[in-house]
Amino acid sequence: MGWRSGEVWLDVDLQWFREPQVPALAAAVAVELPRFGPAETGLDASRRRRFAAESARRRRLATRTVPALALVVGSASMLSVSALRNRAGAHELQPLLEDPPSLTFRAEDFGFQLPGRPTPGPSAVERPERAEVEWRTAASIGLQYAGRLVDGTQLPVEGPNWVTWNPATDSSPNLPGRLYGHERTIRAVISVLAGYRAAHPDAARVVVGDVSFRHGGPMDQHVSHQNGLDVDVYYPRLDRWLRPPAAATQIDRGLSQDLLDRFLAAGAKIVFVGYSTGLHGPSDVVVPYPNHANHMHVRFAVPR
Repeated sequence: MGWRSGEVWLDVDLQWFREPQVPALAAAVAVELPRFGPAETGLDASRRRRFAAESARRRRLATRTVPALALVVGSASMLSVSALRNRAGAHELQPLLEDPPSLTFRAEDFGFQLPGRPTPGPSAVERPERAEVEWRTAASIGLQYAGRLVDGTQLPVEGPNWVTWNPATDSSPNLPGRLYGHERTIRAVISVLAGYRAAHPDAARVVVGDVSFRHGGPMDQHVSHQNGLDVDVYYPRLDRWLRPPAAATQIDRGLSQDLLDRFLAAGAKIVFVGYSTGLHGPSDVVVPYPNHANHMHVRFAVPR
């Protein structure tokens, strides 16, 4: 099978079945045709025996593997369907645990949108009305990449304008213990995200990653994030999925730039962004940096 422009190929899970048993008598029937021409030589007999042996081998293989048929539905849909087989002589169909065939179709024919187009999911709409925060007066000691945190405030794992993501497990929500920060950091995040959602009511909630551990210190997945002044914020996606973008083409650059500008206005000291994102700002504050293709790393200054 081939492909054409405008078609999408997907792997689908389909069950394969065995065909009803073919009576052994029918398979054993052979008709000997009359021979014409010169008498058979030893070479002819040898070739005939080899041909018979090869045919028998193919019949044995056919009891285990069979070629697939192609079922064409319309001009834009092609479905690969396995021939049917039987395992133990029973006539009922039994599933085989084998690799599924492939399905190709035009997405528009089925009313489905390709990745990259806005398709808000239920999680983008259903959200808590508010998030309870237990505020504490923290002390950020040392540097962001060599420090610790005392009496940090925890960002709730979910709020009306955000969800959280754990980069260690690639899942949502994040663990509460990875979301502690200086109260200035947490207030800035909540305020920025509230203003962002108010300006873009149709936008999905923002996906927030790690802040710091409860007592700060070295954090897996990071070199910094040690004193509660760093926070990872994933770029908004065009399809509004509440997960980090997997490629630059999935990033909503307009919303991402607006989100970046709001963090700058909130007093961010530095923001690391990916090279391919096209996000911009003051050169001494917005810094392209490796390994930031799916999130912006927002850093606040050590409070005096």
